[in-house]
Amino acid sequence: MLEVSGLNVFHGDLQAIFDLDLRVGEGEVVALVGANGAGKTTMMRALVGLIASKQGRIRFDGAEISAASAEDIARAGLCMVPEGRMLFDSLTVLENLMMGQVLRRRGYWTLERVFELFPILAERRSAMPRHLSGGQQQMVAIGRALICNPRLLLCDEISLGLAPLMVEQIYAAFAQIGKQGTALVLVEQDVKRASAAADRLYCLLKGRISLETAAGAVRVEDLTRAYFGA
Repeated sequence: MLEVSGLNVFHGDLQAIFDLDLRVGEGEVVALVGANGAGKTTMMRALVGLIASKQGRIRFDGAEISAASAEDIARAGLCMVPEGRMLFDSLTVLENLMMGQVLRRRGYWTLERVFELFPILAERRSAMPRHLSGGQQQMVAIGRALICNPRLLLCDEISLGLAPLMVEQIYAAFAQIGKQGTALVLVEQDVKRASAAADRLYCLLKGRISLETAAGAVRVEDLTRAYFGA
């Protein structure tokens, strides 16, 4: 589904990602882990067209998207839930969710099904984001992306700053999302959480892939070396 080869990403004169190769198959769950500053968010933003200064090849569903706009990439079915959620503070929960309709593809996910996945959002549809907990805000961000009906959903630091119970609920939702055939990339600093949910795992260190393995087969010593560079 997603094939990335030789990806280099730049911030001005500074190179942030180096010769990166990555693949995600149909319906697969892939964990991308690494310490803060490893380049995870930069890579995700490059994949969805939010960073134009890049070299290499990005193919999605057989089509070259390296130079495509963020809008065209989203319409093709590659969407991201950004770190920090990026909700519209002046809009209600319902209005934030409906922003996903702008780039909506035909598919399983509708507003009603998002409410089934996250019932608390149905109850709080008229609330403003500032009146929600961090976990509820994250649910809105995920729901907004789902309404686009992505084939592949990139989730950036979903569990960061959330209470453990809320993280459990969100990862349970990921299992339901996966059952509908949506592939997932889970970008996390929490290695244990991400690897438990994933089929395969990549570790990123200083802008380079330092480890690629089946998530269930990773050895602690290998992951420690890949994560910290020890």
